[in-house]
Amino acid sequence: MDKYGNDRLNRLIDFIRKQGLIVNTKTKARGHQGFFSNGRIDISKNIPDGRIVPTLLHEFSHYIHSKMELSIAKTGGSLSVLFNNPEYMSEIFEELVNVTHFVDENSLHKKLSYHKEQIKKKIKELDIEIKKEYPQFQRSKNFKELEKLVRKTNAKYLLKYDRVKIKGWFFQCPKIISIDTIEQDFPDLKPSIIAFIRLKSYQKKQNRVSQRINKLNKYYERPTELFARFVEGVYIDEEKIKELAPKSFERFYELLNENYYGELKMLLKYAKEY
Repeated sequence: MDKYGNDRLNRLIDFIRKQGLIVNTKTKARGHQGFFSNGRIDISKNIPDGRIVPTLLHEFSHYIHSKMELSIAKTGGSLSVLFNNPEYMSEIFEELVNVTHFVDENSLHKKLSYHKEQIKKKIKELDIEIKKEYPQFQRSKNFKELEKLVRKTNAKYLLKYDRVKIKGWFFQCPKIISIDTIEQDFPDLKPSIIAFIRLKSYQKKQNRVSQRINKLNKYYERPTELFARFVEGVYIDEEKIKELAPKSFERFYELLNENYYGELKMLLKYAKEY
């Protein structure tokens, strides 16, 4: 028995090793639950026992895919190859995204989405504050009247940075100004100007969060990742996956039974016995 205390898990790992792969369960897997690269599968030593088999299946799916398409780490592969050119590719993509959301809750970006909504609310509040004095203000456009007023003071640095260290002249000490202490740092600024500076800061935060979500979506929607999580899902809850992705499910088993995915058929069989 291995450290997980299960002979069948040992047999599962032995089967993968017999395919010529190195399987290592004593690494940190580059900060992931698992990682596949160049004929090696790493499973993190820190993941719960219940995640070991799904992670093995996930990484072995990458291995199978890498034999079908070269350089999947760079290109992400293609669903047309993975599902052998079905006519309903767009439907398969949508189904696999739904499966990904079921298998990996992190793909929903709940914390980031909540943070983005809070930022949007704050932007609206600041927009209302500015319009009390400047009703013609539009946050989607440059507003030169307010920008000119800000640029007459050192608060202009806060249009680009949230915290700035300003060097003192001669024997003056350097001064740190911050978006969080703008009222204290610039007591003479009108509330509308302060709101304008803060709005610009929140807009930058909104852009950063959006970029982060887009980057994560790009990762989760890579064909090789969609396929690997689909295989995970088939192991975790086959009936649920059939419900979420009927066309993908049917096509997958059709190809699986034709040995289109090679050794994956036998590995799935062994995994379900685990």
